[in-house]
Amino acid sequence: MPSDSISRMDSNGSGGDNDKSVPQNILGTSPGTSSLRSRTDSECSDKMARFVLPSMDGSPPKVMTLDEVTHVFKNIQNMELVHEIALNPEFKLQPYEPPENSLEKRIKDCMHKAFWDILREQLSADPPSYEHAIQLLAEIKECFPQIISLNNKRALEHINEILNETVIRQQAEKGVLDFRSYADFVVHIMSKSCAPARDEEMQKLAQTEDVVDTFKGILEMMKLMKLDMANFLLDFSRNEILANSVEYEKQKFNEYLEYYKFGFPATENWLRRNRSADAGNSAATAEQTISNAYMELMDWPGNFDFPEILSTDKERILKLGQRAKRLCVGASLIAICSAVPIISQRSENRIALAKQIEILLQSVTDEKDIAEAIENVWEQIKSVINQYLQKENQSTMDTEAESMLRSQIMQIANRESPVRQLMWKRFQAFFRLSLRSKAGLPPPPPGYVDFKDELESYTTALKRVIGYNHSVFGEYFLQILSQRPTEANDESASKPSAPSEDQSTPSQQ
Repeated sequence: MPSDSISRMDSNGSGGDNDKSVPQNILGTSPGTSSLRSRTDSECSDKMARFVLPSMDGSPPKVMTLDEVTHVFKNIQNMELVHEIALNPEFKLQPYEPPENSLEKRIKDCMHKAFWDILREQLSADPPSYEHAIQLLAEIKECFPQIISLNNKRALEHINEILNETVIRQQAEKGVLDFRSYADFVVHIMSKSCAPARDEEMQKLAQTEDVVDTFKGILEMMKLMKLDMANFLLDFSRNEILANSVEYEKQKFNEYLEYYKFGFPATENWLRRNRSADAGNSAATAEQTISNAYMELMDWPGNFDFPEILSTDKERILKLGQRAKRLCVGASLIAICSAVPIISQRSENRIALAKQIEILLQSVTDEKDIAEAIENVWEQIKSVINQYLQKENQSTMDTEAESMLRSQIMQIANRESPVRQLMWKRFQAFFRLSLRSKAGLPPPPPGYVDFKDELESYTTALKRVIGYNHSVFGEYFLQILSQRPTEANDESASKPSAPSEDQSTPSQQ
């Protein structure tokens, strides 16, 4: 086995120049002439290392190789990808697997089974045949530059020295090839270069006794390490993308405006509609109008066309609107339940009930869902409150109290419910204050304390979307609002429709 002189890989590479502490039969033969070999179907080759670029704005996921991933991050030209990486801190590449029961998966499984069966058969022969084993080691050597930084030249040189195909073939011809020792060497190197999150899996792999199973595990782990490396490249590029993406999108948008002179009706209506809301305030500014327009994104009114300029983020904004709806309903329900002393006077009871309500509302996306879910929510609330009362040896709710509470709970299904209206206004006030704040988020408003984590997560997400788009399009919004209404109407009368959301707008190219 190699010694621990190859520590977890850093910019200086592997162990010292004299690190030769691997079995003598690995290093004891001088190099000779390399022979040709055919590629195996072991799944180690880079052509098999594919990743899924997650779907953005409803488009199909893209399958990419590691080289393609690297090229994308070094040569960012896809506006939509730039936008997604900048706005979504959770954006990650995913491992690619062919669809279940697909022809591709059946062929892949068949080829891999055949490879491992032949390898086991060859190693069990008397005398053993090492042809597949040698090909496998050669492919593993090719994989290491994809999971170890190319800056670790000494480490890669050490790997190339040990996994020298010519030397391995000579050992096989002389009958001194120790395939197990090579497996241990590869596992040792991987354990020193993998992410800490993979350490436990690597320990299990190191304890695998069957050599064929060990190499199976090696290739499975290499796939995961390639995924780790691909996402490392993404994270490494993220700061640079964030630093340049706003200017890049602004530039592309301005270029778009050079040849598209017909405006964006839905965007213009969105802004002017919110200026009208401030008509009674003579001191209202364009900035206040834009702020009001952003507030409307918390719960987009379905009777208006969505702003074309924000179409790349439409799905994201509408999903955030669903979260806002669930938050408001949850806070409204807790506000009503707090009229019951066993809830209002026992914070632990209130917190536990809030969590249960949050779970019951997870599938809610619209008003119809709220109406359908409210009965189940009521049954849970009634059950929980009675359990708490019994736990303290108190009488459960009588028929009158139960009926009154149920009536109030069921009213929450109506968005015009006074309690729900009050909680929504508090939510809006909190979000407006958050938009203005540059020093973190304000404390949760009354009724939302038990939903603090979700409230802050939601607010941070929507604030990020608004802030980014304002940085890109804010000047254009001001330009729209600077036009006189008659001037804008004259322009609208003579222009064709703006691009639909299915067409290529500046932030989709």
